[in-house]
Amino acid sequence: MTAMTGTDVSQMQLPRFSGIPTFMRVPYATDPAAFDIALAGVPFDGGVTARPGARFGPREIRNMSTMMRAIHHVTRFNPFEACRVADVGDVPFDDLYHLERAHDDIRRFFEPLYRAGKIVLAAGGDHSVTYPIFQAIAPQKPIALVHIDAHTDTWDAFKGSKFTHGAPFRRAVEAGLLDPTRTIQIGIRGAQNSDEGWRYSLDHGMRVVFIEEFDALGPAAIAAEARRVVGDGPVYLSLDVDGLDPVFTPGTGTPEIGGLLTRETLALLRGLDGLNWIGGDVVEVSPPYDQTGNTALVAATLMYEMLCLFAKRAAPGAGA
Repeated sequence: MTAMTGTDVSQMQLPRFSGIPTFMRVPYATDPAAFDIALAGVPFDGGVTARPGARFGPREIRNMSTMMRAIHHVTRFNPFEACRVADVGDVPFDDLYHLERAHDDIRRFFEPLYRAGKIVLAAGGDHSVTYPIFQAIAPQKPIALVHIDAHTDTWDAFKGSKFTHGAPFRRAVEAGLLDPTRTIQIGIRGAQNSDEGWRYSLDHGMRVVFIEEFDALGPAAIAAEARRVVGDGPVYLSLDVDGLDPVFTPGTGTPEIGGLLTRETLALLRGLDGLNWIGGDVVEVSPPYDQTGNTALVAATLMYEMLCLFAKRAAPGAGA
């Protein structure tokens, strides 16, 4: 029997309001041999410093992802035809109320996926979840990062914890998981009570693109700059929905006005095609603040765009 190279998309033929609401209506699977790209939920917001609710993010993103279709209207690329894509479910938590031990649960969930050589696209959850995902990747050398966000997330301790959603990339640099000189942070803005995060990023060689520079140069130029910074080594893509203007993503914990437009974000992502992707996440969707569901819809659409990038990398023969 010939092995299946694409995704079973039979669920996509059902009415959108029916069927099991997996991410983009792909099959649910747990055996890494059954898929090339894993879509996973991380329903955790124990690391927030402001408004909670991102624990409900994966469920609502799944719901809105039923609006996704298969073929990209610009590239005509079909990620589900190119690769086997599966929803692997949500991280199960044994120790939900202790931040660091909850992070251990996240790490343990993702470790076998990365050991099996899969590309994983995660839906958060708050941004603290990216650090244990990096731990699960366990790279031989520090990886590169494209980070879209209003905040650098390189602060240190907050109210006694060094593992909040404001600290994942500082912790990753300290642990030797992330190469700061191959990291670009895009969309940074908003007043702070301390310049600690900005200083840490800049002092450690991260390329910080404040929103004013993004506005002046545009998404194509910033995408080219991102490609220069990360190079051809393994790279991770982390997208906090507060990087977009809260007009588009009001359902988030730390909104900052004056952010990226949805069309700019799509153009930026499309300009990153062909990089050596190993995984990514979309985080900080907080449904209690998302009365219309638009934030979850934006997150689901951005996940689809990221899936297209990753599927081109994971498709059979792509690395040849």
